[in-house]
Amino acid sequence: MREYTPEVFAELLPYPTPNLYKYSRGRLILVVGSRAYPGAAGLASLAGQRAGAGYTEVYVEDSIVQRVQIYAPSLVVRAWSEWDSAHWMPRADARHPRAYVLGCGFDATDPYIANVTRQILKRGKAPVLVDGGALKMLPARKIHALCEPREKDNLPTIITPHFGEAVTLAQTYNIPTEDPVELAKELARYYHASCVLKGPNTYISDGEDCYCMTEGTAALSKAGTGDVLAGIIGALLAQGVEPIDACVLGTTLHARAGRLAAEDLTSIAITPEDLISYIPRAVLSLGNGRTS
Repeated sequence: MREYTPEVFAELLPYPTPNLYKYSRGRLILVVGSRAYPGAAGLASLAGQRAGAGYTEVYVEDSIVQRVQIYAPSLVVRAWSEWDSAHWMPRADARHPRAYVLGCGFDATDPYIANVTRQILKRGKAPVLVDGGALKMLPARKIHALCEPREKDNLPTIITPHFGEAVTLAQTYNIPTEDPVELAKELARYYHASCVLKGPNTYISDGEDCYCMTEGTAALSKAGTGDVLAGIIGALLAQGVEPIDACVLGTTLHARAGRLAAEDLTSIAITPEDLISYIPRAVLSLGNGRTS
């Protein structure tokens, strides 16, 4: 794994070139939210926009379409029931980059989420970030069986558990959980994915190496900040940033935004909504003030 210096972070930021348009700049498709947690869909999708995705498309449980649409008029919000075979697009490439974010705000009691998770992993020909309620589906035999073929087909899968979710993922395969570095590595191996193990320090692994992101802050310990992180990383993936680079850059932007927000608003008072508004300042800080 490369050394992530300030110079590397500045180079990784996906500043758009003049010839790009909304689709070539990156299409981010989020399958998120539920009747119980519609806010997660809004947080993840708005963070994806702020992190640079050119076209942000959100699929949610049918009854909350209007509730999610009000977060921003620029969001394209559709009901999952509208999804049909036409939405399974050809494989993403450099001309038409794309990524999926799956699971933020899923309610484990909703019967449709297992099918949604299985379909995205099986037929989504682009990077897929699995978060929240969708992580609970991964140990299921039929869903786990989809991870290895994705890896063999060079289709990246990214999992973003916090420690409690990581323990659940680990129990199925009797993976020890005491050492976070080894836990991140083993989860990456067993789920054929890049793993972002979230916590005060965040551990990012491709199964072989592990990077520790140490800029985290207690200001981020509020419900909803993980949805913001998923949107940020998803947007970077949608813009063609390589999976581990997207995970390291995304977690660093997220942490930096939290620190910058806390400087203005205090670590007590910041909310996930505030965090989204500080993504631009985090970009400026990592890009040495560059704006385009």
